[in-house]
Amino acid sequence: MRAFRFKHRLRLEKHKGKTENREIKSVLPKEGDLLRYPLLQHSGSPAVPLIKKGDSVLLGQKIAEGQSRISANIHSGISGVVHDITKALDSHGDYVESIIIQNDGKMEEHPSVNAIEDLDSLTREEYLDIIKEAGIVGLGGAGFPTHIKLSPEKPEEIEYIIVNGAECEPYHTNDYRVMLEKPDNIKESLGLLLKFFPNAKIILAIETNKMKAITLYEELFKNNPRIDVARLVPQYPQGAEKQLIESTINRQVPKGKFPLHIGVIVINISSVAAIDSVMRRGRPITRRIITLSGEAFANPGNYEACVGMSYRSLIEGAGGFKFEPYKIISGGAMMGFAIYDLDVPIIKRDSAILAFSKKEANIHKEMPCIRCAKCVEYCPMGLMPHELNSLVLNDDLDGFVKMNGMDCIHCGACSYTCPSKRHLAQSILAGKSLVSADKVANQTI
Repeated sequence: MRAFRFKHRLRLEKHKGKTENREIKSVLPKEGDLLRYPLLQHSGSPAVPLIKKGDSVLLGQKIAEGQSRISANIHSGISGVVHDITKALDSHGDYVESIIIQNDGKMEEHPSVNAIEDLDSLTREEYLDIIKEAGIVGLGGAGFPTHIKLSPEKPEEIEYIIVNGAECEPYHTNDYRVMLEKPDNIKESLGLLLKFFPNAKIILAIETNKMKAITLYEELFKNNPRIDVARLVPQYPQGAEKQLIESTINRQVPKGKFPLHIGVIVINISSVAAIDSVMRRGRPITRRIITLSGEAFANPGNYEACVGMSYRSLIEGAGGFKFEPYKIISGGAMMGFAIYDLDVPIIKRDSAILAFSKKEANIHKEMPCIRCAKCVEYCPMGLMPHELNSLVLNDDLDGFVKMNGMDCIHCGACSYTCPSKRHLAQSILAGKSLVSADKVANQTI
């Protein structure tokens, strides 16, 4: 189908060659390893523990339950014993209440891990309950609970379900490998989505630097009039919801509104595959596929790891480093953040770890703003990043909010295009965090 271009787009070097043709390999924790499960690894409120120190747990067992409207269940990816429940460091540098489980190496499954026998008989409510119980969240990075996204008040008014296979972030190829290696899962999940959204059409959005996937799905759905494959010109940040909607159906989401207000649902391709995995095998979200890329890795590629494993365990299981990295990033080169400790847990929202040489990191000295407005020109949300940066540095949070700083999507385009190499994206993210913390402190959210 025809694709469109959105405003303020960037054309980036994709850096996907090291990993895009490498099949997914599994890396499992060792016996005796301690796996950490932060109770907040999704959008919304933390989950609440269902177990206590000293309890035995099994693989797939629900160990924490989301009890607010926007939250998600958490399950153990191993069998073992609860070592502790305490605050522990996460990859963001925060100390988060976490369940720590010692792996017994047996991988014994919990009795609740059962495939759904008759998928055709499922009602919409049963379907959503299964997704909720399995703790499925957006696996593109946002971590928004999937059962909520698929629960609009009037499902008959949803016109389009856009499946996000753009993967526009440089270096990432985990979604691409899922598309190539799990077409049956994706096909079955899309069939269920069509059943529960009777008036919707599905658009599978894939950038044209992934032609193997495009060819595969065009052939797979050539006889299904309700599923189209959109060939997207590679541009950044096309994977963001609002930009993807503009690219595929040429609609804009009004300020302060969400996609469902214009009859659209956007869901990540890996989340789609995860839904069918739960339906077929009964196993909840206990593993994540992570891209390891960058010159420092001995074996860059895509690896399936248990949620709760440390970054260090995954990296060592994948062959370790060729040399000491100059910079390690959790997430993408554009939207990720540098980390200083590898003994932090993999969570549901993780998608990549990058280990850069000094040349790859390409770190420049921050210089004064020259008022060139490049950051304004390339901001996909139409913001003024240089002004927002100034407001944050001067502790003017009221001004930051009035200048719509909370609308930032953290794409990093401002920092990337700034000739003075200002830390614009970092300061704006800090401003958003300060505003949110201030609201919590004053009990206004």
